[in-house]
Amino acid sequence: MSGLTPPNEHALVFPMLAMVALTATTLAILFRSRLRAVRERRVSARYFTIYQGETEPESSAQAARHFANLFEAPTLFYVACVTAMVTHHAGAGMQILAWLYVAARAVHSFIHLGSNRVPHRIAAYFTSWAVLLAIWISLALGVALERAA
Repeated sequence: MSGLTPPNEHALVFPMLAMVALTATTLAILFRSRLRAVRERRVSARYFTIYQGETEPESSAQAARHFANLFEAPTLFYVACVTAMVTHHAGAGMQILAWLYVAARAVHSFIHLGSNRVPHRIAAYFTSWAVLLAIWISLALGVALERAA
């Protein structure tokens, strides 16, 4: 080795931590919106025992949907990051892709929980999917090329 420090193979923990922080922030927004809805009597607290009998106000329903969304595609992100670390394919390129994914998801969250302009939201969402696919393709190619060598 030429004295260069190898890339930190555990650096993908940081974009994963950022996704956890984004999810926790969304949970806080959801909790506040539901408390506000109950306080303003737009829904009864009883509604939240079985989520039936009333209609959840749009503001908290939107946050609830977004929170649930953060347990869908991002699970593939977490698995890809852990797989990249385990297979030693967590280099600079993978780290850049991981941070791009987090950025796209953060933009998607900002739009969905803010202005909720659907065309912008869709663009951010599909950008995050494109990056996620690039992560998996990069990972698969890296593993395949290593096996072929």
